[in-house]
Amino acid sequence: MKILKKILIGIVGLIALILIVAIFVKKDYSVEREIVIDKPQPEVFDYVKYLKNQDNFSVWAKRDPNMKKEYVGTDATPGFTSKWDSENDHVGKGEQEIKAIKGDTIFYELRFIKPFESTSPAYMIAQSASAAQTKVKWGFHGHMNYPMNIMLLCMDMNEMIGKDFQTGLENLKGILEKK
Repeated sequence: MKILKKILIGIVGLIALILIVAIFVKKDYSVEREIVIDKPQPEVFDYVKYLKNQDNFSVWAKRDPNMKKEYVGTDATPGFTSKWDSENDHVGKGEQEIKAIKGDTIFYELRFIKPFESTSPAYMIAQSASAAQTKVKWGFHGHMNYPMNIMLLCMDMNEMIGKDFQTGLENLKGILEKK
């Protein structure tokens, strides 16, 4: 009985320690990657502002070519929404909506439904680097509520998701520079 009591106290103590540590762990994170594309800014921006074109360069779209897709609204305008549903846990279910297009930036809202629920602002910026080059930045911001934020100690979101953003940007560069 004494051993069981010690084990129980140890478990409760460990849980309490984890919850206390989680109070001090950051809750917000950001991921951003960039690439220079050898095409003029208007040509690059005219391609990336169409949300449907992400299917051509996004890593997530390529992970499940059989995912169900639905589009609502007029592409390249605020309010346009791309919805997806996949049996692949690395793709899941969710939607992305164009919230605004201002200057050289497209602002999105990512709404994940499966395998976990979250809403995150995202963006794509196409800035002129020279007359014949465009710097494209792709990123998003995320938030994990307490006590789930403790997972940020073990997961480097910038590293995990950043690789997919970088691969997507490299795919985008390949597509646009072939044109």
